[in-house]
Amino acid sequence: MRKEDCFYLGKIAKKFSFKGEVLAYLDTDEPELYENLESVFVECNKHLVPFFIESSSLHKNDFLRIRFEDMNTEEDADAIIGNAIYLPLNMLPKLSGNKFYFHEVIGFEVEDKRLGVVGKIQSINDTTAQPLFEVLNGDVEILIPMIDHFLVKIDRENKKVIMDLPEGLIEMYL
Repeated sequence: MRKEDCFYLGKIAKKFSFKGEVLAYLDTDEPELYENLESVFVECNKHLVPFFIESSSLHKNDFLRIRFEDMNTEEDADAIIGNAIYLPLNMLPKLSGNKFYFHEVIGFEVEDKRLGVVGKIQSINDTTAQPLFEVLNGDVEILIPMIDHFLVKIDRENKKVIMDLPEGLIEMYL
């Protein structure tokens, strides 16, 4: 499995028992969706390796207590502490309306209600306090804040993000 075909679910945070159980931090608003997984991909030496789950249960809201098959000692658990956990993209819950996953809108056209087509979303910058659409218009990069108030509609069928942007935002780049 390639990392591009997966989404980050969390990481193995610490050992839970001397029998090889671990606690995995789940980076999600709905950890209960992942309580009964059969397997996960654990990143080991830059490769995604399938790990099969013998048993699991939620632990203190954001953690999943996991017992993996063939992991029976503390030493086994030590080998994967701190490693990232991934699942295939097709396991993401489907979103509708104006909710979207960042990877989902890459390549979508941004259309402003006033100006029309602004450009194509190349990536999303989420390293700032306010995530930004990085939109390419010709060879000009335009940064558009991802603010709910600006978002009119996610048109998945036509691969468009329709927005109502403040006057002057786009013009300052062109």
